[in-house]
Order: sequence, then structure tokens, then C-alpha cells
Amino acid sequence: MFQGVTHLTLDDKGRFAMPSRFRDEILASCDGLLTLTVDPDQCMLIYPRPVWEPIREHLMSATNMDPYVRRLQRTVGGYAEDCDMSRQGRISIPPSIRKQVGLDREVTMVGQGKKFEMWDTNLWDKKCDEWAKEDAFSGTGGEALAAFSL
Repeated sequence: MFQGVTHLTLDDKGRFAMPSRFRDEILASCDGLLTLTVDPDQCMLIYPRPVWEPIREHLMSATNMDPYVRRLQRTVGGYAEDCDMSRQGRISIPPSIRKQVGLDREVTMVGQGKKFEMWDTNLWDKKCDEWAKEDAFSGTGGEALAAFSL
């Protein structure tokens, strides 16, 4: 289970070191085999390959007659790249993904249970400010979270 917010720095080749607290779990669960892709919210998603595969299959088997589904297939499916985390925890982000989501040097990695999100730190800070100002009850999702409490 991946959780927490971590600030990291990409090197000149677009690589970062996975925080040590996650390395053992990633190596044990998928031998360091990961899939990186883009999210419509302009961040990168990092999935252990066994978690990604059913998502990919479901996404790519959905009918592409709906423009939103087509867009997701083109972005989330189209940008997906398999990568291997080294034993030292190094991960190289493909230039196409870095460009698409605007990852430059300072990045913020956010644990999301079965996956991570990686954001440009400036964009992450801006989004956090926007989310803090939003009315928490104005969005959808009430039904999905009806039986949930914090």
C-alpha cells in the first residue's frame, strides 16, 4: 500500500530514486517491473506491472465510440511505457512522458494505494491550493462514498 507525499529531484536524464521505504515492497510484489503513463490531470502514474495489466486490458477493450474513452485510450494507454526499477531504486522517465505532464526537475510523488502519482512540484502546489478552495460538497462521488467516513 503506497501512501504519503515525497518531494524528489529528477537528474539531467530524467531519472529519480524511488524512496527506500517503497523499494522492498515494489521488488517483492513485481520484481521492480513498473509501468509509467500519463493521467488526464497532468501528472504521471506509476503502477506495479501486475496492477497495471488489468487496467490496461479494461481500458483498451472499452468501446472507443465515446470521445472521452477514446481520449483516455490515446493518453493513458498510448503513453504507457514499461520500465524496470533497478536494485538501487533508480527509475528513468521517458522524455515523452516528462514532456506531456511537464516534469522538469522538482517533482512530488503521491502514494495512492496501489499506484503513485508524480507531479511537477509547482503544479502540485497550485492544485493543492485550488482543491483547498473548492467546495468539498460540490462534486460528484457522493454515491461512491456514501458508506465511507474518515
